[in-house]
Amino acid sequence: MALLFTSLRRIIAGGVILMALPSAARADDLAVVGTGDGIEMLQAVAAAYNAESGDARVSVPPSIGSGGAVAAVGGERQRLGRVARPLTEAEKAQGLVEVPLARIPSAIFVHQGVGVTNLTSAQTAAIFAGTVDNWSALGGPDLKIRVVRREDTDSTLTVLRATMPGWRDLVLTSRSKTATTTQDAIATVRETPGAIGFGPYSPALAGDLAVLTIDGRAPRDPTYPSAVTLALIYKAATRDAAASAFLAFATSDRAGQVMAERGGAPLRP
Repeated sequence: MALLFTSLRRIIAGGVILMALPSAARADDLAVVGTGDGIEMLQAVAAAYNAESGDARVSVPPSIGSGGAVAAVGGERQRLGRVARPLTEAEKAQGLVEVPLARIPSAIFVHQGVGVTNLTSAQTAAIFAGTVDNWSALGGPDLKIRVVRREDTDSTLTVLRATMPGWRDLVLTSRSKTATTTQDAIATVRETPGAIGFGPYSPALAGDLAVLTIDGRAPRDPTYPSAVTLALIYKAATRDAAASAFLAFATSDRAGQVMAERGGAPLRP
């Protein structure tokens, strides 16, 4: 009997200790879910907000795509999302609202070993169409070109089709690898000799990859044609004080400075 009481006391004491421990995440923490475009940029904005604010802690988790953000926020499972494409009229009719943050150039990048730094828009289109398949034809080494593409609904591909000469009706080569996220595309090109891919521009790309100039224009050149617009989305029904506070910060001059330092061109709502 004494042993039973001792065991009960230990269980009760353990329960009290467990009840006293704080949970891993506070109820008012705010995750901003969605696109991989500009993810490092928005993570830096969230870090600045967390450092300067005593309100809800904001996180920017790995990509689930713009469509994932629309589904999560539209379904009222999340309060804020991030997208790299405009909302459709049908999505707006569901009560979704977009807040533009920054213009992010669409970069075309290659493995460091390729040795090519500039292509014409025609050469770029020929590579992704598969009609040019060796870097030696473009002044590089005798090395097979490995094309890394994105799914047809990807925001960067959509912008390239709309703005890059020769891309509107371009049929991408079947001899390519389809990356499912921006991070996957970057990692694949970085790790694959001869590889070329595309995604949102970030100065951090230059550390692992060679970012190409196209027709002599670098992604940060004001005349560079291709860019996506990073925006936050919310639904009025679930926009609470925490979401409103981060929206206000994300559109402030302080956040604009953070985004500009990381290759974005801040926009004002």
